Amino acid sequence: MTNSSSSPPEAGLSYQDAGVDIEAANSLIERIKPAVSRTRRAEVLSGLGGFGALFELPMHRYHNPVLVSGTDGVGTKLKLAQQLGIHRSIGIDLVAMCVNDILVQGAEPLFFLDYFATGKLQVDVATQVIEGIAEGCEQAGAALIGGETAEMPGMYDPGEYDLAGFCVGVVEKEQLLDGSKVCPGDKLVGLASSGLHSNGFSLARKILATHKLDPLQIFEDSNLAEVLLRPTHIYVPVIMPLLQKGVLKALAHITGGGLSDNLPRVIPQGLDAQLRTTAWPRAPIFSWLQEKGQVQEKEMLRTFNCGIGMVAIVAPAALDEVREHCAKQQTKTWVIGEITDGSGAPRVLYE
Repeated sequence: MTNSSSSPPEAGLSYQDAGVDIEAANSLIERIKPAVSRTRRAEVLSGLGGFGALFELPMHRYHNPVLVSGTDGVGTKLKLAQQLGIHRSIGIDLVAMCVNDILVQGAEPLFFLDYFATGKLQVDVATQVIEGIAEGCEQAGAALIGGETAEMPGMYDPGEYDLAGFCVGVVEKEQLLDGSKVCPGDKLVGLASSGLHSNGFSLARKILATHKLDPLQIFEDSNLAEVLLRPTHIYVPVIMPLLQKGVLKALAHITGGGLSDNLPRVIPQGLDAQLRTTAWPRAPIFSWLQEKGQVQEKEMLRTFNCGIGMVAIVAPAALDEVREHCAKQQTKTWVIGEITDGSGAPRVLYE
């Protein structure tokens, strides 16, 4: 006798029985259309729903264009966002991590695509995430032209999702920033971060867990969670005019590896970066993490941005112009050091 409890329904199994809800995915597309439409640029030739997204390269603006691409995620900051049910800001982080990376090579972000993967699609949560992505694209001037929502039962725990972003930008070949023009005496201008950005969260979460700290405890004028989840600053609006003026020699996005590992990536062989760690104030969250975790200073400078989200390397003659422009764009800056003669591979030296 056959056990009826293990028999398939008379109508047969469906994709929804397996855990994939196609109607939910279609509902999500309809929900996000208004946010996506706000990011549209004139060069976009297609809407949502196609197999591929179409973008016409603005050739009339360039003599010898070079495409610059970048991809990234937001790391374990996702775990904290999911734990607290705060989803919109994480989308801004995703865009920021990609557009800031291509910006350092002088590229204007053109378009962005996202990948959202989860075990069970929660339309409200996914909508918040993608609305945040659209907001980040608006800030960066990039069109959100497509993406992928993958519902994969059994791959993720309930309530979990993962994100990846993909950005393409363009720059005139002669205006590529590669650090080759950097020389001794150039100044290092640090642009303020908005907080931790999207790096160091494995250590931050370890500190919270070790001390059994409540992310919702009062901190500064809000709470700890709000400060930790503050979205990564998008530097495109403040940096692009400076790139167009040609006053920047190099840029470094201070992400994983901190100042110690990211500055050498844009400095030529035979030169060093001499930094003064007292030249800028550290936001209280960094001091708090260092104290709670008893984190050594060297480790802080290789894990967190410590208050500096982007570094511009400029000639002394351009220093005032760069800083005055940033001030007008409501971006705080500090002269945090200079380029000096070195020997061999570039280093960051602290004083």
